[in-house]
Amino acid sequence: MESKEILIAELTKLLNGGTAHVGLQDAVANLPFNLLGERPHKLPYSIWQLVDHIRIAQWDMFEFSKDGNHKSPKWPDDYWPKETAPKSEAEWENCLKQINVDLKAFIELIESKDLFEKIPHGSGQNILREALQIADHNAYHVAEIIVIRRLLNAWKS
Repeated sequence: MESKEILIAELTKLLNGGTAHVGLQDAVANLPFNLLGERPHKLPYSIWQLVDHIRIAQWDMFEFSKDGNHKSPKWPDDYWPKETAPKSEAEWENCLKQINVDLKAFIELIESKDLFEKIPHGSGQNILREALQIADHNAYHVAEIIVIRRLLNAWKS
C-alpha cells in the first residue's frame, strides 16, 4: 500500500470516530428523544445543541475545502442552534443524516485531492488540515455528549 493510501485509510478511520474512543453514531445510539434538550448541572448546552453544532461546523469545513465561493456562517452565533431541543424526531434524524452525508462526501474529497496542496481560496489551509480539524472538533464534542449522557444516567455502564 502506498503512503497516500495509508494516510487516507487512517484519516477515514479518524473521521469516522477513530479507534481509541466512541464515535458520534455510538454516542447517540439508543438515546431517548426526550433527553436531547436537557442541560444537566447548568451546562450551557444540550446534546441537541452539540450535535447540531457538529453538523454546522463540519458542513462549513467541508464546503470551505471544496468551494471558493463558500461563505462561512457568522462565528459564533450561527454555529450554535438557539433551541435546546429539536422541534421533532424528524429534525433530529435529518441532522444525523446530514452529518453522515457530509462526512462521506468529505472522505470522497480527501480520496480525490492532494492532501498537502494549499486550498486556493484559503489562507494557507490544506485538505489534510481540514480533515484533522473535523476529526478533532467532532471528537471533542462527542466526548461532551457522553458526559451529558452520564449525567443524565443515559449512558451504558
